[in-house]
Amino acid sequence: MMQKTLRTLSHAGWRLVLGGAVWLLLMVLALTAPWLGLHEPNAQHLQYTLLPPAWMAGGRADFPLGTDILGQCILSRLVYGARVAAAVAILAPLGAALLGTTLGLLAGYLRGWTEKIIMTLVEVWMAFPSVVLAMLLMVALMPGFSNVILAIILVDWTRFCRVVRSEAIVWRSRDFIKAARLSGASHLSVMLHDLLPVIRPTLAVLISLEMATAIMAESILSFVGMSVGPDTPSWGAMIARSLDSVFSAPWQLVPPMAAIVVSIFAAMLLGTGLRFSRNEQTATGNEVLV
Repeated sequence: MMQKTLRTLSHAGWRLVLGGAVWLLLMVLALTAPWLGLHEPNAQHLQYTLLPPAWMAGGRADFPLGTDILGQCILSRLVYGARVAAAVAILAPLGAALLGTTLGLLAGYLRGWTEKIIMTLVEVWMAFPSVVLAMLLMVALMPGFSNVILAIILVDWTRFCRVVRSEAIVWRSRDFIKAARLSGASHLSVMLHDLLPVIRPTLAVLISLEMATAIMAESILSFVGMSVGPDTPSWGAMIARSLDSVFSAPWQLVPPMAAIVVSIFAAMLLGTGLRFSRNEQTATGNEVLV
């Protein structure tokens, strides 16, 4: 038992540490970007267009990762783009979790017609491909930072709803829920004070995994010009701009793609680490009960 617990915790531990370290670095870069002494992200140095990275022939030390077709510093735009990625990766999952958890708790706890109506809405909503639905929402909402977050929330709340509803169905039949009802607690009180706490570990895993989805969704939307405005650096827009000269200056493409991959990988590590930890806690709790 002890060896199994230590082995599972070791699996969870390195994932949580590595994923958390990457995201901590991303947050620090996002928060301190204006004070890092970088170039202005939108400043155009037309005499230095398509400069290679500093370690390549023709590169300059003041442009460590080179410049794009407009002479803009790639490193500066990469760091400032982290601000968009970090904000979307935090706000969109939290919003989707709030909406999806609320509806999932109502469906799983109240059952009956409430469940049928909510789950029918979920099935209809999920019939649309998520990327297409996000683009349609952006067309209706118009491009902008807040609208990107809103679009991701409206697309991804169904994932939280389905999982939370399943969890609520399992837990609502437990004795502590019945005892709360017999003591006179209202349905709202039971959902908030009895059901929600036992579902929190699952929500933590879902939110971590949703961070990866949110970054990918924002990158796709900015790649097609339907995310933040042109004056706001974003990784997807950097990739789109680099395609015009990808063969003559391929170094433009690598930094934003690497940033997206690393951020998504770190979010996945956090999610899997939390899942390992949650599974071990559940197994330990079941063994104690037995």
